[in-house]
Amino acid sequence: MKAINKLTAATLLLVAACPLTNAQEKMENVLNQRQQNIIAIACLEAKGDLENLSEAIHTGLDEGLSVNEIKEALSHLYAYTGFPRSLNGLGVLQQILAERKAKGITDQEGKDADALPKGFDALKEGTAIQTKLSGAPFDYTFAPATDYYLKAHLFGDIFARNILTFPERELVTVSALSGIKGVEPQLKSHVRGAKNMGLTDAEIHSIPDVLLQKIGETEAYRARKAIAEVYGEEFKEGAPVENRIFPKGELNTAYAKYFIGNSYLAELANGEGKLHVSNVTFEPRCRNNWHIHHKGGQILICVGGRGWYQEWGKEARELHPGDVVDIPAETKHWHGAAADSWFQHIAIGVPAEGASAEWLEPVTDAAYDKLK
Repeated sequence: MKAINKLTAATLLLVAACPLTNAQEKMENVLNQRQQNIIAIACLEAKGDLENLSEAIHTGLDEGLSVNEIKEALSHLYAYTGFPRSLNGLGVLQQILAERKAKGITDQEGKDADALPKGFDALKEGTAIQTKLSGAPFDYTFAPATDYYLKAHLFGDIFARNILTFPERELVTVSALSGIKGVEPQLKSHVRGAKNMGLTDAEIHSIPDVLLQKIGETEAYRARKAIAEVYGEEFKEGAPVENRIFPKGELNTAYAKYFIGNSYLAELANGEGKLHVSNVTFEPRCRNNWHIHHKGGQILICVGGRGWYQEWGKEARELHPGDVVDIPAETKHWHGAAADSWFQHIAIGVPAEGASAEWLEPVTDAAYDKLK
């Protein structure tokens, strides 16, 4: 008999991401190349991905960002991602500049921040800026010292440096927070702040697209979800899985005739050690045909999204991250994604001499559409 159990390993508990909302689908990416490079640099700094940050900085310099603009973005982020990541990012920039200089590349230094006016009151100025960003006066009375640091240092001293505009600083912040797990309240706050500080609705809605192109699905998901919630837009579950720790792989063309819809296959172990292990990703509504594993069965470990498993003559079972399906040999069955969600599972072939798979008829739309 088949068993469906829950894994307790936290590394296998992945969260399903979601598609563009209707409003976001209709938005054209209006961010210019400069803004897109700022987004990539900020998000990669927050992720601590120094290798890809190096590439993003090279691209930014090649496409017109000044040295001081990149320095400022990385320095600004210490208030949001911490000094270690900020200093790591600045260290990458410093190394890149030395390498480019050795190759005879002259990068644009750019303007430095103007001197602060005589009698500049960081607390007063910062309070005004924080009020504008928040949309209302804000006092963190629970921790007065932190309230002071926010007003006088972050929104006072740092925002007073006019290398980056206020909208650019919020673009940096939203992009960085999209690269960090578990800071959803702050991300939504800064989506609102970006609007209050002058980023247009179209520019804000374009951020997830840039993150998807330059960084990844997880970061785009976080930004998209926060934007939808701030703007009160529809946001349905079901898109490429978030927090993916297994590769999505390539389009599964070799077995496409046995699937309805697109699937992706990443081979994790090729059977040299007797086990054949693959990661299979299904787009929404994608499912494989009814089939039978002869002599050797199969084990599915569900790692992302929502899907279905069904044995011949039995009710379909809904699958979620952490579910394990032990499929006995000679059992006619199918599995795939739910209609509104991507789905991802690890497939492990149970070794047996002469094991084979027999592919049978498709799962019809009429049968599939009965599943909710």
